[in-house]
Amino acid sequence: MPRRQILTDRTRAALFDLPTDEASLLRHYTLDDDDIELIRKRRSAHNKLGFALQLCAFRYPGRLLNSGEIIPLEMADFVAAQIGVMGINLAGYAETEVTRRRHLIDLRDIYGYKMFTGRGARDLTTWLENEAEGAKSNEDLARRFVEECRKKQIIVPAVSSVERLCADALVEAERRIEARIVDRLCDSIRTRLDEMLTEDVEGRVSRFVWLRQFEVGNNSADINRLLDRLEFLRELKLSPDLLEDVPPHRITRLRRQGERYFTDGLRDITSNRRLAIIAVCAVEWSAAIADAIVESHDRVVGKAWRDAKKLCNTQFADSKTALKTTLHGFSNLGSALLGAKEDDAPLEDAILAVDGWDALEQLVATATHLTDTMAAEPLAHVAQGFHRFRRYAPKMLSALEIKAAPIAQPLLEAAQIVRTGKSSASQPTTFLRRNSKWHRHLQSQKADPHRLWEVAVLFHMRDAFRSGDIWLPHSRRYADLKQALVPLAAAQNTPRLSIPFEPNEWLDDRKARLHDGLERLAHAARNGTIPGGSIENGTLKLDRLTADVPAEADQLVLDLYRRIPEVRITDLLLDVDNATGFTDAFTHLRTGVPCKDKVGLLNVLLAEGLNLGLSKMAEASNTHEYFQLSRISRWHIESDAINRALAMVIEAQSALPMSQFWGAGITASSDGQFFPATRQGEAMNLINAKYGNDPGLKAYTHVSDQFGPFATQNIPATVGEAPYILDGLLMNATGKKIKEQYADTGGFTDHVFAVTSLLAYRFIPRIRDLPSKRLYVFDPADAPKELKSLIGGKIRENTIIENWPDILRSAATMVAGIMPPSQLLRKFASYPRQHELAVALREIGRIERTLFIIDWLLDADMQRRAQIGLNKGEAHHALKNALRIGRQGEIRDRTAEGQHYRMAGLNLLAAVIIYWNTAQLGEAVKQRQKAGLNCSPELLAHISPLGWAHILLTGEYRWPKS
Repeated sequence: MPRRQILTDRTRAALFDLPTDEASLLRHYTLDDDDIELIRKRRSAHNKLGFALQLCAFRYPGRLLNSGEIIPLEMADFVAAQIGVMGINLAGYAETEVTRRRHLIDLRDIYGYKMFTGRGARDLTTWLENEAEGAKSNEDLARRFVEECRKKQIIVPAVSSVERLCADALVEAERRIEARIVDRLCDSIRTRLDEMLTEDVEGRVSRFVWLRQFEVGNNSADINRLLDRLEFLRELKLSPDLLEDVPPHRITRLRRQGERYFTDGLRDITSNRRLAIIAVCAVEWSAAIADAIVESHDRVVGKAWRDAKKLCNTQFADSKTALKTTLHGFSNLGSALLGAKEDDAPLEDAILAVDGWDALEQLVATATHLTDTMAAEPLAHVAQGFHRFRRYAPKMLSALEIKAAPIAQPLLEAAQIVRTGKSSASQPTTFLRRNSKWHRHLQSQKADPHRLWEVAVLFHMRDAFRSGDIWLPHSRRYADLKQALVPLAAAQNTPRLSIPFEPNEWLDDRKARLHDGLERLAHAARNGTIPGGSIENGTLKLDRLTADVPAEADQLVLDLYRRIPEVRITDLLLDVDNATGFTDAFTHLRTGVPCKDKVGLLNVLLAEGLNLGLSKMAEASNTHEYFQLSRISRWHIESDAINRALAMVIEAQSALPMSQFWGAGITASSDGQFFPATRQGEAMNLINAKYGNDPGLKAYTHVSDQFGPFATQNIPATVGEAPYILDGLLMNATGKKIKEQYADTGGFTDHVFAVTSLLAYRFIPRIRDLPSKRLYVFDPADAPKELKSLIGGKIRENTIIENWPDILRSAATMVAGIMPPSQLLRKFASYPRQHELAVALREIGRIERTLFIIDWLLDADMQRRAQIGLNKGEAHHALKNALRIGRQGEIRDRTAEGQHYRMAGLNLLAAVIIYWNTAQLGEAVKQRQKAGLNCSPELLAHISPLGWAHILLTGEYRWPKS
């Protein structure tokens, strides 16, 4: 039977190789006095050293030393020095197996080590089978097994045995989970699920494939297609409790398998596995489709509002000629009347001399109409979108299981009236705020008033979903916020929270810091010592920050890059994979085994990163056909795998000597980069005036001070960047190490200031209109007189104190990863009635923003650090623009998943190039140093690994054939 390999060579080495680095030797192989006394009882030096090395191997990595195994010199010397012998004495050890076996027996008797046999092995195998359900990967389970062996002092068996045991345990765990899910299905449901594979929809695809073909829509037709799928799934009556006690990663893996299998492939697998996959997909898709419907409704409302604004603007533009004519007419009439008054002539004759009373009457009517046109608001025109809402709204309100907080109960009751479709029903307006503009428009609506009322209900439902006043049970995005927040006890045990649990203690600290900061700023204003700025006549004025790059840096950059060899992108990828093993992260979705076709996988990653697509890559590659690449892409490429590969490359790059000149990996910047999309793309309805009228999306990327792009995510071009800052920091291992975060103007809000402070990040945004920002204090009367004009208001202490427990819970929820921080922040920013928790966070954010502004004005070094960090992020944009050579740089994928893979692949490719450049720049520096040329750390700090002129990106992609 062939050996079952579930681990990569690197994983095996990490688990079973003897360590050689100093930190590991000190941690694992430092002997105590009792150890040394026992070792010295051995007679000869080589037996002493052999005995000691066997003991060390038992302790870590927990295995036997194999006969004839070469012991690393670092380990031998380290152990030998402790027992007073030389490492070369090992040569005479265990010349006979008798000595080695006797030492093994002695070690087991003295220290209690046991072989992997008998009852201990059976107990550990049972433990392994139970542990397999919770293991997230093959490597995770193998690591847990080895650690458990060490803990119980059982000598780890051979690597082949470990792999076999883990593989068997994983298979059994998978079968148990599948059986557990299927056992909860009745016979009729099982039959109905199987029929999804044979039932055709419109003669094109199976019902199962039809169900998984859904995306967030842009219009009523798209929503109705989503509703058809949701209604079918709801008819199955599969409860989410079906997946109770199934680990989340197991659910995710089954769902992803269902999204990748073709119908014929599903028919060919075992019944339990097939039914489990379909059942999981049905439950998961039901929640995902419901979320997609709500988001699609959000887009339709946004489009209706934009259309109404456009109509207002069009009417305004069309009225310009009439306005000019009317003003000219009134000007002539006024001149005539004033002339008649001066001449004491009858005013009536003056009116008749101009155009007469009929013309005056016409002028007044036109002026009245123009006044109404100029005063018109988009709300006056939104009712024209009624028919677009009517096509899907009743069906949507019937299909969605909407729940509401008490404050939104009137809105839910109004929605039920819309659901019935009865225009003669009552039209309550209690869901509107008292000062809402909707009241005036509803009262003035004479023809079909029910249309505007229904539109008002649907507009407010959009806002309520955004804020969390209404929600969907079991939703991923629109769930009940109160249930999503972690308990207060869990929040208090969150190590990341750097704040006291008593609000008054925190407030006292901030009061002292604010008082001290204001005094320092006032003193600097009086003395004119604000770096690059001043406060004149109550107005803050700032000078532009000047560049601080040595003149020699440019020449150094050119010289170093001249020393870097030219390279094909294919060879570069192979070099970096050999150094980092990042392709090991792309495991098979079904088996968890890393992809064996490395070149094929690199072809797929290159196709994503260069925006070529698989078909073009197959034509340009000399190794693979399209269907080979498609199979690899379908079963190995997923978000988690790309993130793992990225983390491996980033970690390896940060360990290179050259990286240390650029930073310590504790500061980062984040910025969004716009990518155009075609008209057929999913982003067609996502238009942002900042980027013109063409559709597109943004990739929001975090870049460390060592140039590593450690996190990226796709965001719509229409939304602000600020909520997404914490996603890259909290949902990424590298991000959690960051201490200081830089962002541009679009990346800050008061809520972001609040949460970053609560989580011990120092947030430093570059605020474009900083002089217009106000300072907030606890007592405006005590503010220094030089700063009175800059004070914007008073901090509401009581609001912070009353909501302090929920503030702690909100921050801890973000740390726990229960929901993306951006989702929580967007909810806080969307509260239409200014929820107390959102207000409290805003007040904290105002305090932190005020402290930041004071520090920024007085600290030129902070300004320069932020400038350097943001420049690194912007330089990344240039590299990525150069890489996305395919399809004229447009993102043409229609699905959100495809767009995500395109952006994530581009980011991974950029990280790979940065690693290679960093390594090569280090070699180039060594060459300069040997030549006696200047390579001072001050100059090397200005070098960037973002060059690409030496990399051949286009043409045929030729790989060495193995």
